[in-house]
Amino acid sequence: MTAIDQAVDRLADAALTGRPCRPVRDLITDVADAYEVQRHLNARRTAPVTGRKIGLTSPAVQQQLGVDQPDFGVLFADMEVSRVAPVERLLQPKVEAEIAFVLAADLAGDLDPATVRAAVRHAVPALEIVDSRIAGWDITITDTVADNASSGLYVLGSQRLPLTAFEPVEATMRMYAGDAPVSQGTGAACLGDPLNALLWLARTARDFGDPLRAGQVILSGALGPMVPVSPGVTVRAEISGLGTVAVTFEDDPS
Repeated sequence: MTAIDQAVDRLADAALTGRPCRPVRDLITDVADAYEVQRHLNARRTAPVTGRKIGLTSPAVQQQLGVDQPDFGVLFADMEVSRVAPVERLLQPKVEAEIAFVLAADLAGDLDPATVRAAVRHAVPALEIVDSRIAGWDITITDTVADNASSGLYVLGSQRLPLTAFEPVEATMRMYAGDAPVSQGTGAACLGDPLNALLWLARTARDFGDPLRAGQVILSGALGPMVPVSPGVTVRAEISGLGTVAVTFEDDPS
């Protein structure tokens, strides 16, 4: 069994049993191998792909996790929730507020800022519920990439605006747990502009041979620090010019 196979099995077992595992950086040592682990893990998923997520775009989140570059993961249909997030599907959830983009066109070939902007159908307020199969969030860039960029679930708000009516870099964000403010940030905190993050992802996905496609949802990255959550808490994010998105964490959403 190769080191990549061992890393895949370790992370898959943690997801299956709900018991976080030790890091996989003892098995894989570079980001290329980590993306190969991610690819093998995602190949086991049966739900349709709905898009991608960009992680580690905020300096605050990079500082929290001790990394210095963005990464990406794959979104699947069974990861999207609406008003309720089932905590039994999560191991160590945290939440962050983001701007999501829904694409109107494929992003392949030559890519520049104007091409990326023109490919966006609309922007949507979003909450990403990040999670880690690795115990205690003891992760490096290699660990989080292998673990599908620490993906968990995601929530999209109801407001949808074209970029002619909303400028992502100018947005400000405030996030609340109940009535208590827990995080704040700006569009500029996301690689200088969430559209910069989208351009980075589009080029990276293209170079991986799996370009972004029309209709996909792209979570562009945190606008401020992520915060841990617990059952019974409602988290709400307000993104200026775009709207509000909220979710309640429940033990049994039925």
